[in-house]
Amino acid sequence: MKKEGKILIVDDDEDILTAGKLLLKRHFSQVSTCNVPEHIPRFINDQHFDAIILDMNFGPGESSGAQGFYWLQKILEIKPESVIIMITAHGGVNVAVEAMKLGATDFIAKPWQNEKVIATVSTAVLLGRSRSETQKLRETNKVLVQASNPASQQNMLGQSQAMQQIQSLIARSAPTEANVMILGENGTGKELVAREIHQQSARAQQVFMSVDLGAISETLFESELFGHKKGSFTGAQQDRVGRLQAADGGTLFLDELGNLPLHLQAKLLTVLEQRKVTPLGANKAIAFNVRVVSATNLSKETLKDEQHFRQDLLFRLNTVEINLPPLRERSSDITLLASHYVDFYAKKYQQQGKGVKQLSDDALAAISSYSWPGNIRELRHAIERAMILSQSEMLTSGDFQLDVPSHVKPSQSASTSKHKVIANQFETTSAEIMLPEELNLEQIEKNAIALALKKHRFNISHTAKELGLTRAALYRRMEKHGL
Repeated sequence: MKKEGKILIVDDDEDILTAGKLLLKRHFSQVSTCNVPEHIPRFINDQHFDAIILDMNFGPGESSGAQGFYWLQKILEIKPESVIIMITAHGGVNVAVEAMKLGATDFIAKPWQNEKVIATVSTAVLLGRSRSETQKLRETNKVLVQASNPASQQNMLGQSQAMQQIQSLIARSAPTEANVMILGENGTGKELVAREIHQQSARAQQVFMSVDLGAISETLFESELFGHKKGSFTGAQQDRVGRLQAADGGTLFLDELGNLPLHLQAKLLTVLEQRKVTPLGANKAIAFNVRVVSATNLSKETLKDEQHFRQDLLFRLNTVEINLPPLRERSSDITLLASHYVDFYAKKYQQQGKGVKQLSDDALAAISSYSWPGNIRELRHAIERAMILSQSEMLTSGDFQLDVPSHVKPSQSASTSKHKVIANQFETTSAEIMLPEELNLEQIEKNAIALALKKHRFNISHTAKELGLTRAALYRRMEKHGL
């Protein structure tokens, strides 16, 4: 049975080309020949070869191997991953060895033995296919890195003094290998800061691996971060690489760090100290090299409480500490952020007839004076909702529904009364919490989610827990209801 493999034989001796092709075509899927070395660039540019068999000498009387050296280097200049086997006479073994120092993979001595030629070429084909796959993976990784590059998504916006200080901290810490901890309320842009640190670091061309620790159950923590071997536990049907290994060479972003229980904090600390990870079911530890950037919405006081957070882990992770201010403390940036999102959603919904919209003076005044408990995330959702629902080219304060009602219209329903109490307690807007005349289940679900988000200041993990949902299910419902 023929093996998959594309081979090119380059020699000026037609007898060698004929003999080589007759021998190899019985074992490999494609064998091409070239008797003029000057045609080599056209061959290798037109198609991919898993292995190239190259003569050391061309022309009568040539024996120095200089031509072989020249074309060996030429091929490697065009395609550095090429696998090249040199053809030499028995007396030219030393020359062939020198060629291997320059990048050749192996050599075949003339007159050759068929079995040895087949074995040598088979090994070369496997190496060539492996190199080709590796090159494809590198190219794919490069595309993924570019796709996750914050420069291609959202830049950090803000001209306030607070944001200038944040930018300064990023610029000074990013080029180092120091671990960085980002503190701040939910929705302040902690992951955006983490990506900016990665982009300004020496690891920018490597992977940025984000891990939401709040979304990983305790039972899956080790499998997700450390990886596992097939059969190591029920449901482990194949080997799996952990996030720490997957991020090797790049940046590992540990989001929602404050949700990690103390006993799992201890395991994480051990792995980060040793810089080695042992997948579940494995006996051998694997070294990894990552830079750790972490984020939490816990306060400094809570982080310093040993009942909530291990101090040795804290010391390891917050070599540099960046505190992101809430949006209410950088209100001068609200107009800039709002304009950015208006432009963003105008482009996103252009085909739905929403087009370009502008913020009216009263809208700017309303959003600038609002406290934004959900920070930038809430502002973004509010603008998207306004862009979708607005029926004019100008966004007004009414489109944002930010006025806090002094009371909610009473209802004979006990369920409505309960919602009224909760609504007043957490100061949600009338549009978000007011039940319709009829008890519509869709509207009740939307109201419950809105109330829970307000109550927990847009902390997704806490909101999902109170509602009895997973984080993923909560995100789906938020998207469904436009929250």
